Amino acid sequence: MTLARFPVSDIELRGVVHDFYREVRAHPVLGPVFGAHVKDWPEHEEKIVAFWRNAILMERGYDGNPMAVHKAAGNVRAGMFIPWLKLFDEVLARRLPQETARAWSALAHRIGRGLSLGLQDYGGIPKLK
Repeated sequence: MTLARFPVSDIELRGVVHDFYREVRAHPVLGPVFGAHVKDWPEHEEKIVAFWRNAILMERGYDGNPMAVHKAAGNVRAGMFIPWLKLFDEVLARRLPQETARAWSALAHRIGRGLSLGLQDYGGIPKLK
């Protein structure tokens, strides 16, 4: 019995991650942001493959904290998830069957919304009286 959210092969998963980061490196907004932090692209891609294997296939090979990493980066802004998700959706549509692309996109958008909300600056903790 599989616990996967939807079926995706290792080849498909790795292809999406590789193609996405190739596009990110060339992107005028996202490229410099990632380039400031990622020094070893193959290592970063392996970490992200593990992230997606965890999120999609329920495997436990990823132990990072994406929110903490994005907050600590210092140059990641909530609005950056708009072009990030657009690029990701384009890669999914090119690489995967429509149903798989749609399911993965929905998951990515949920994760992106959560990260985006976590990165928004609300001006500090409100003082309640």
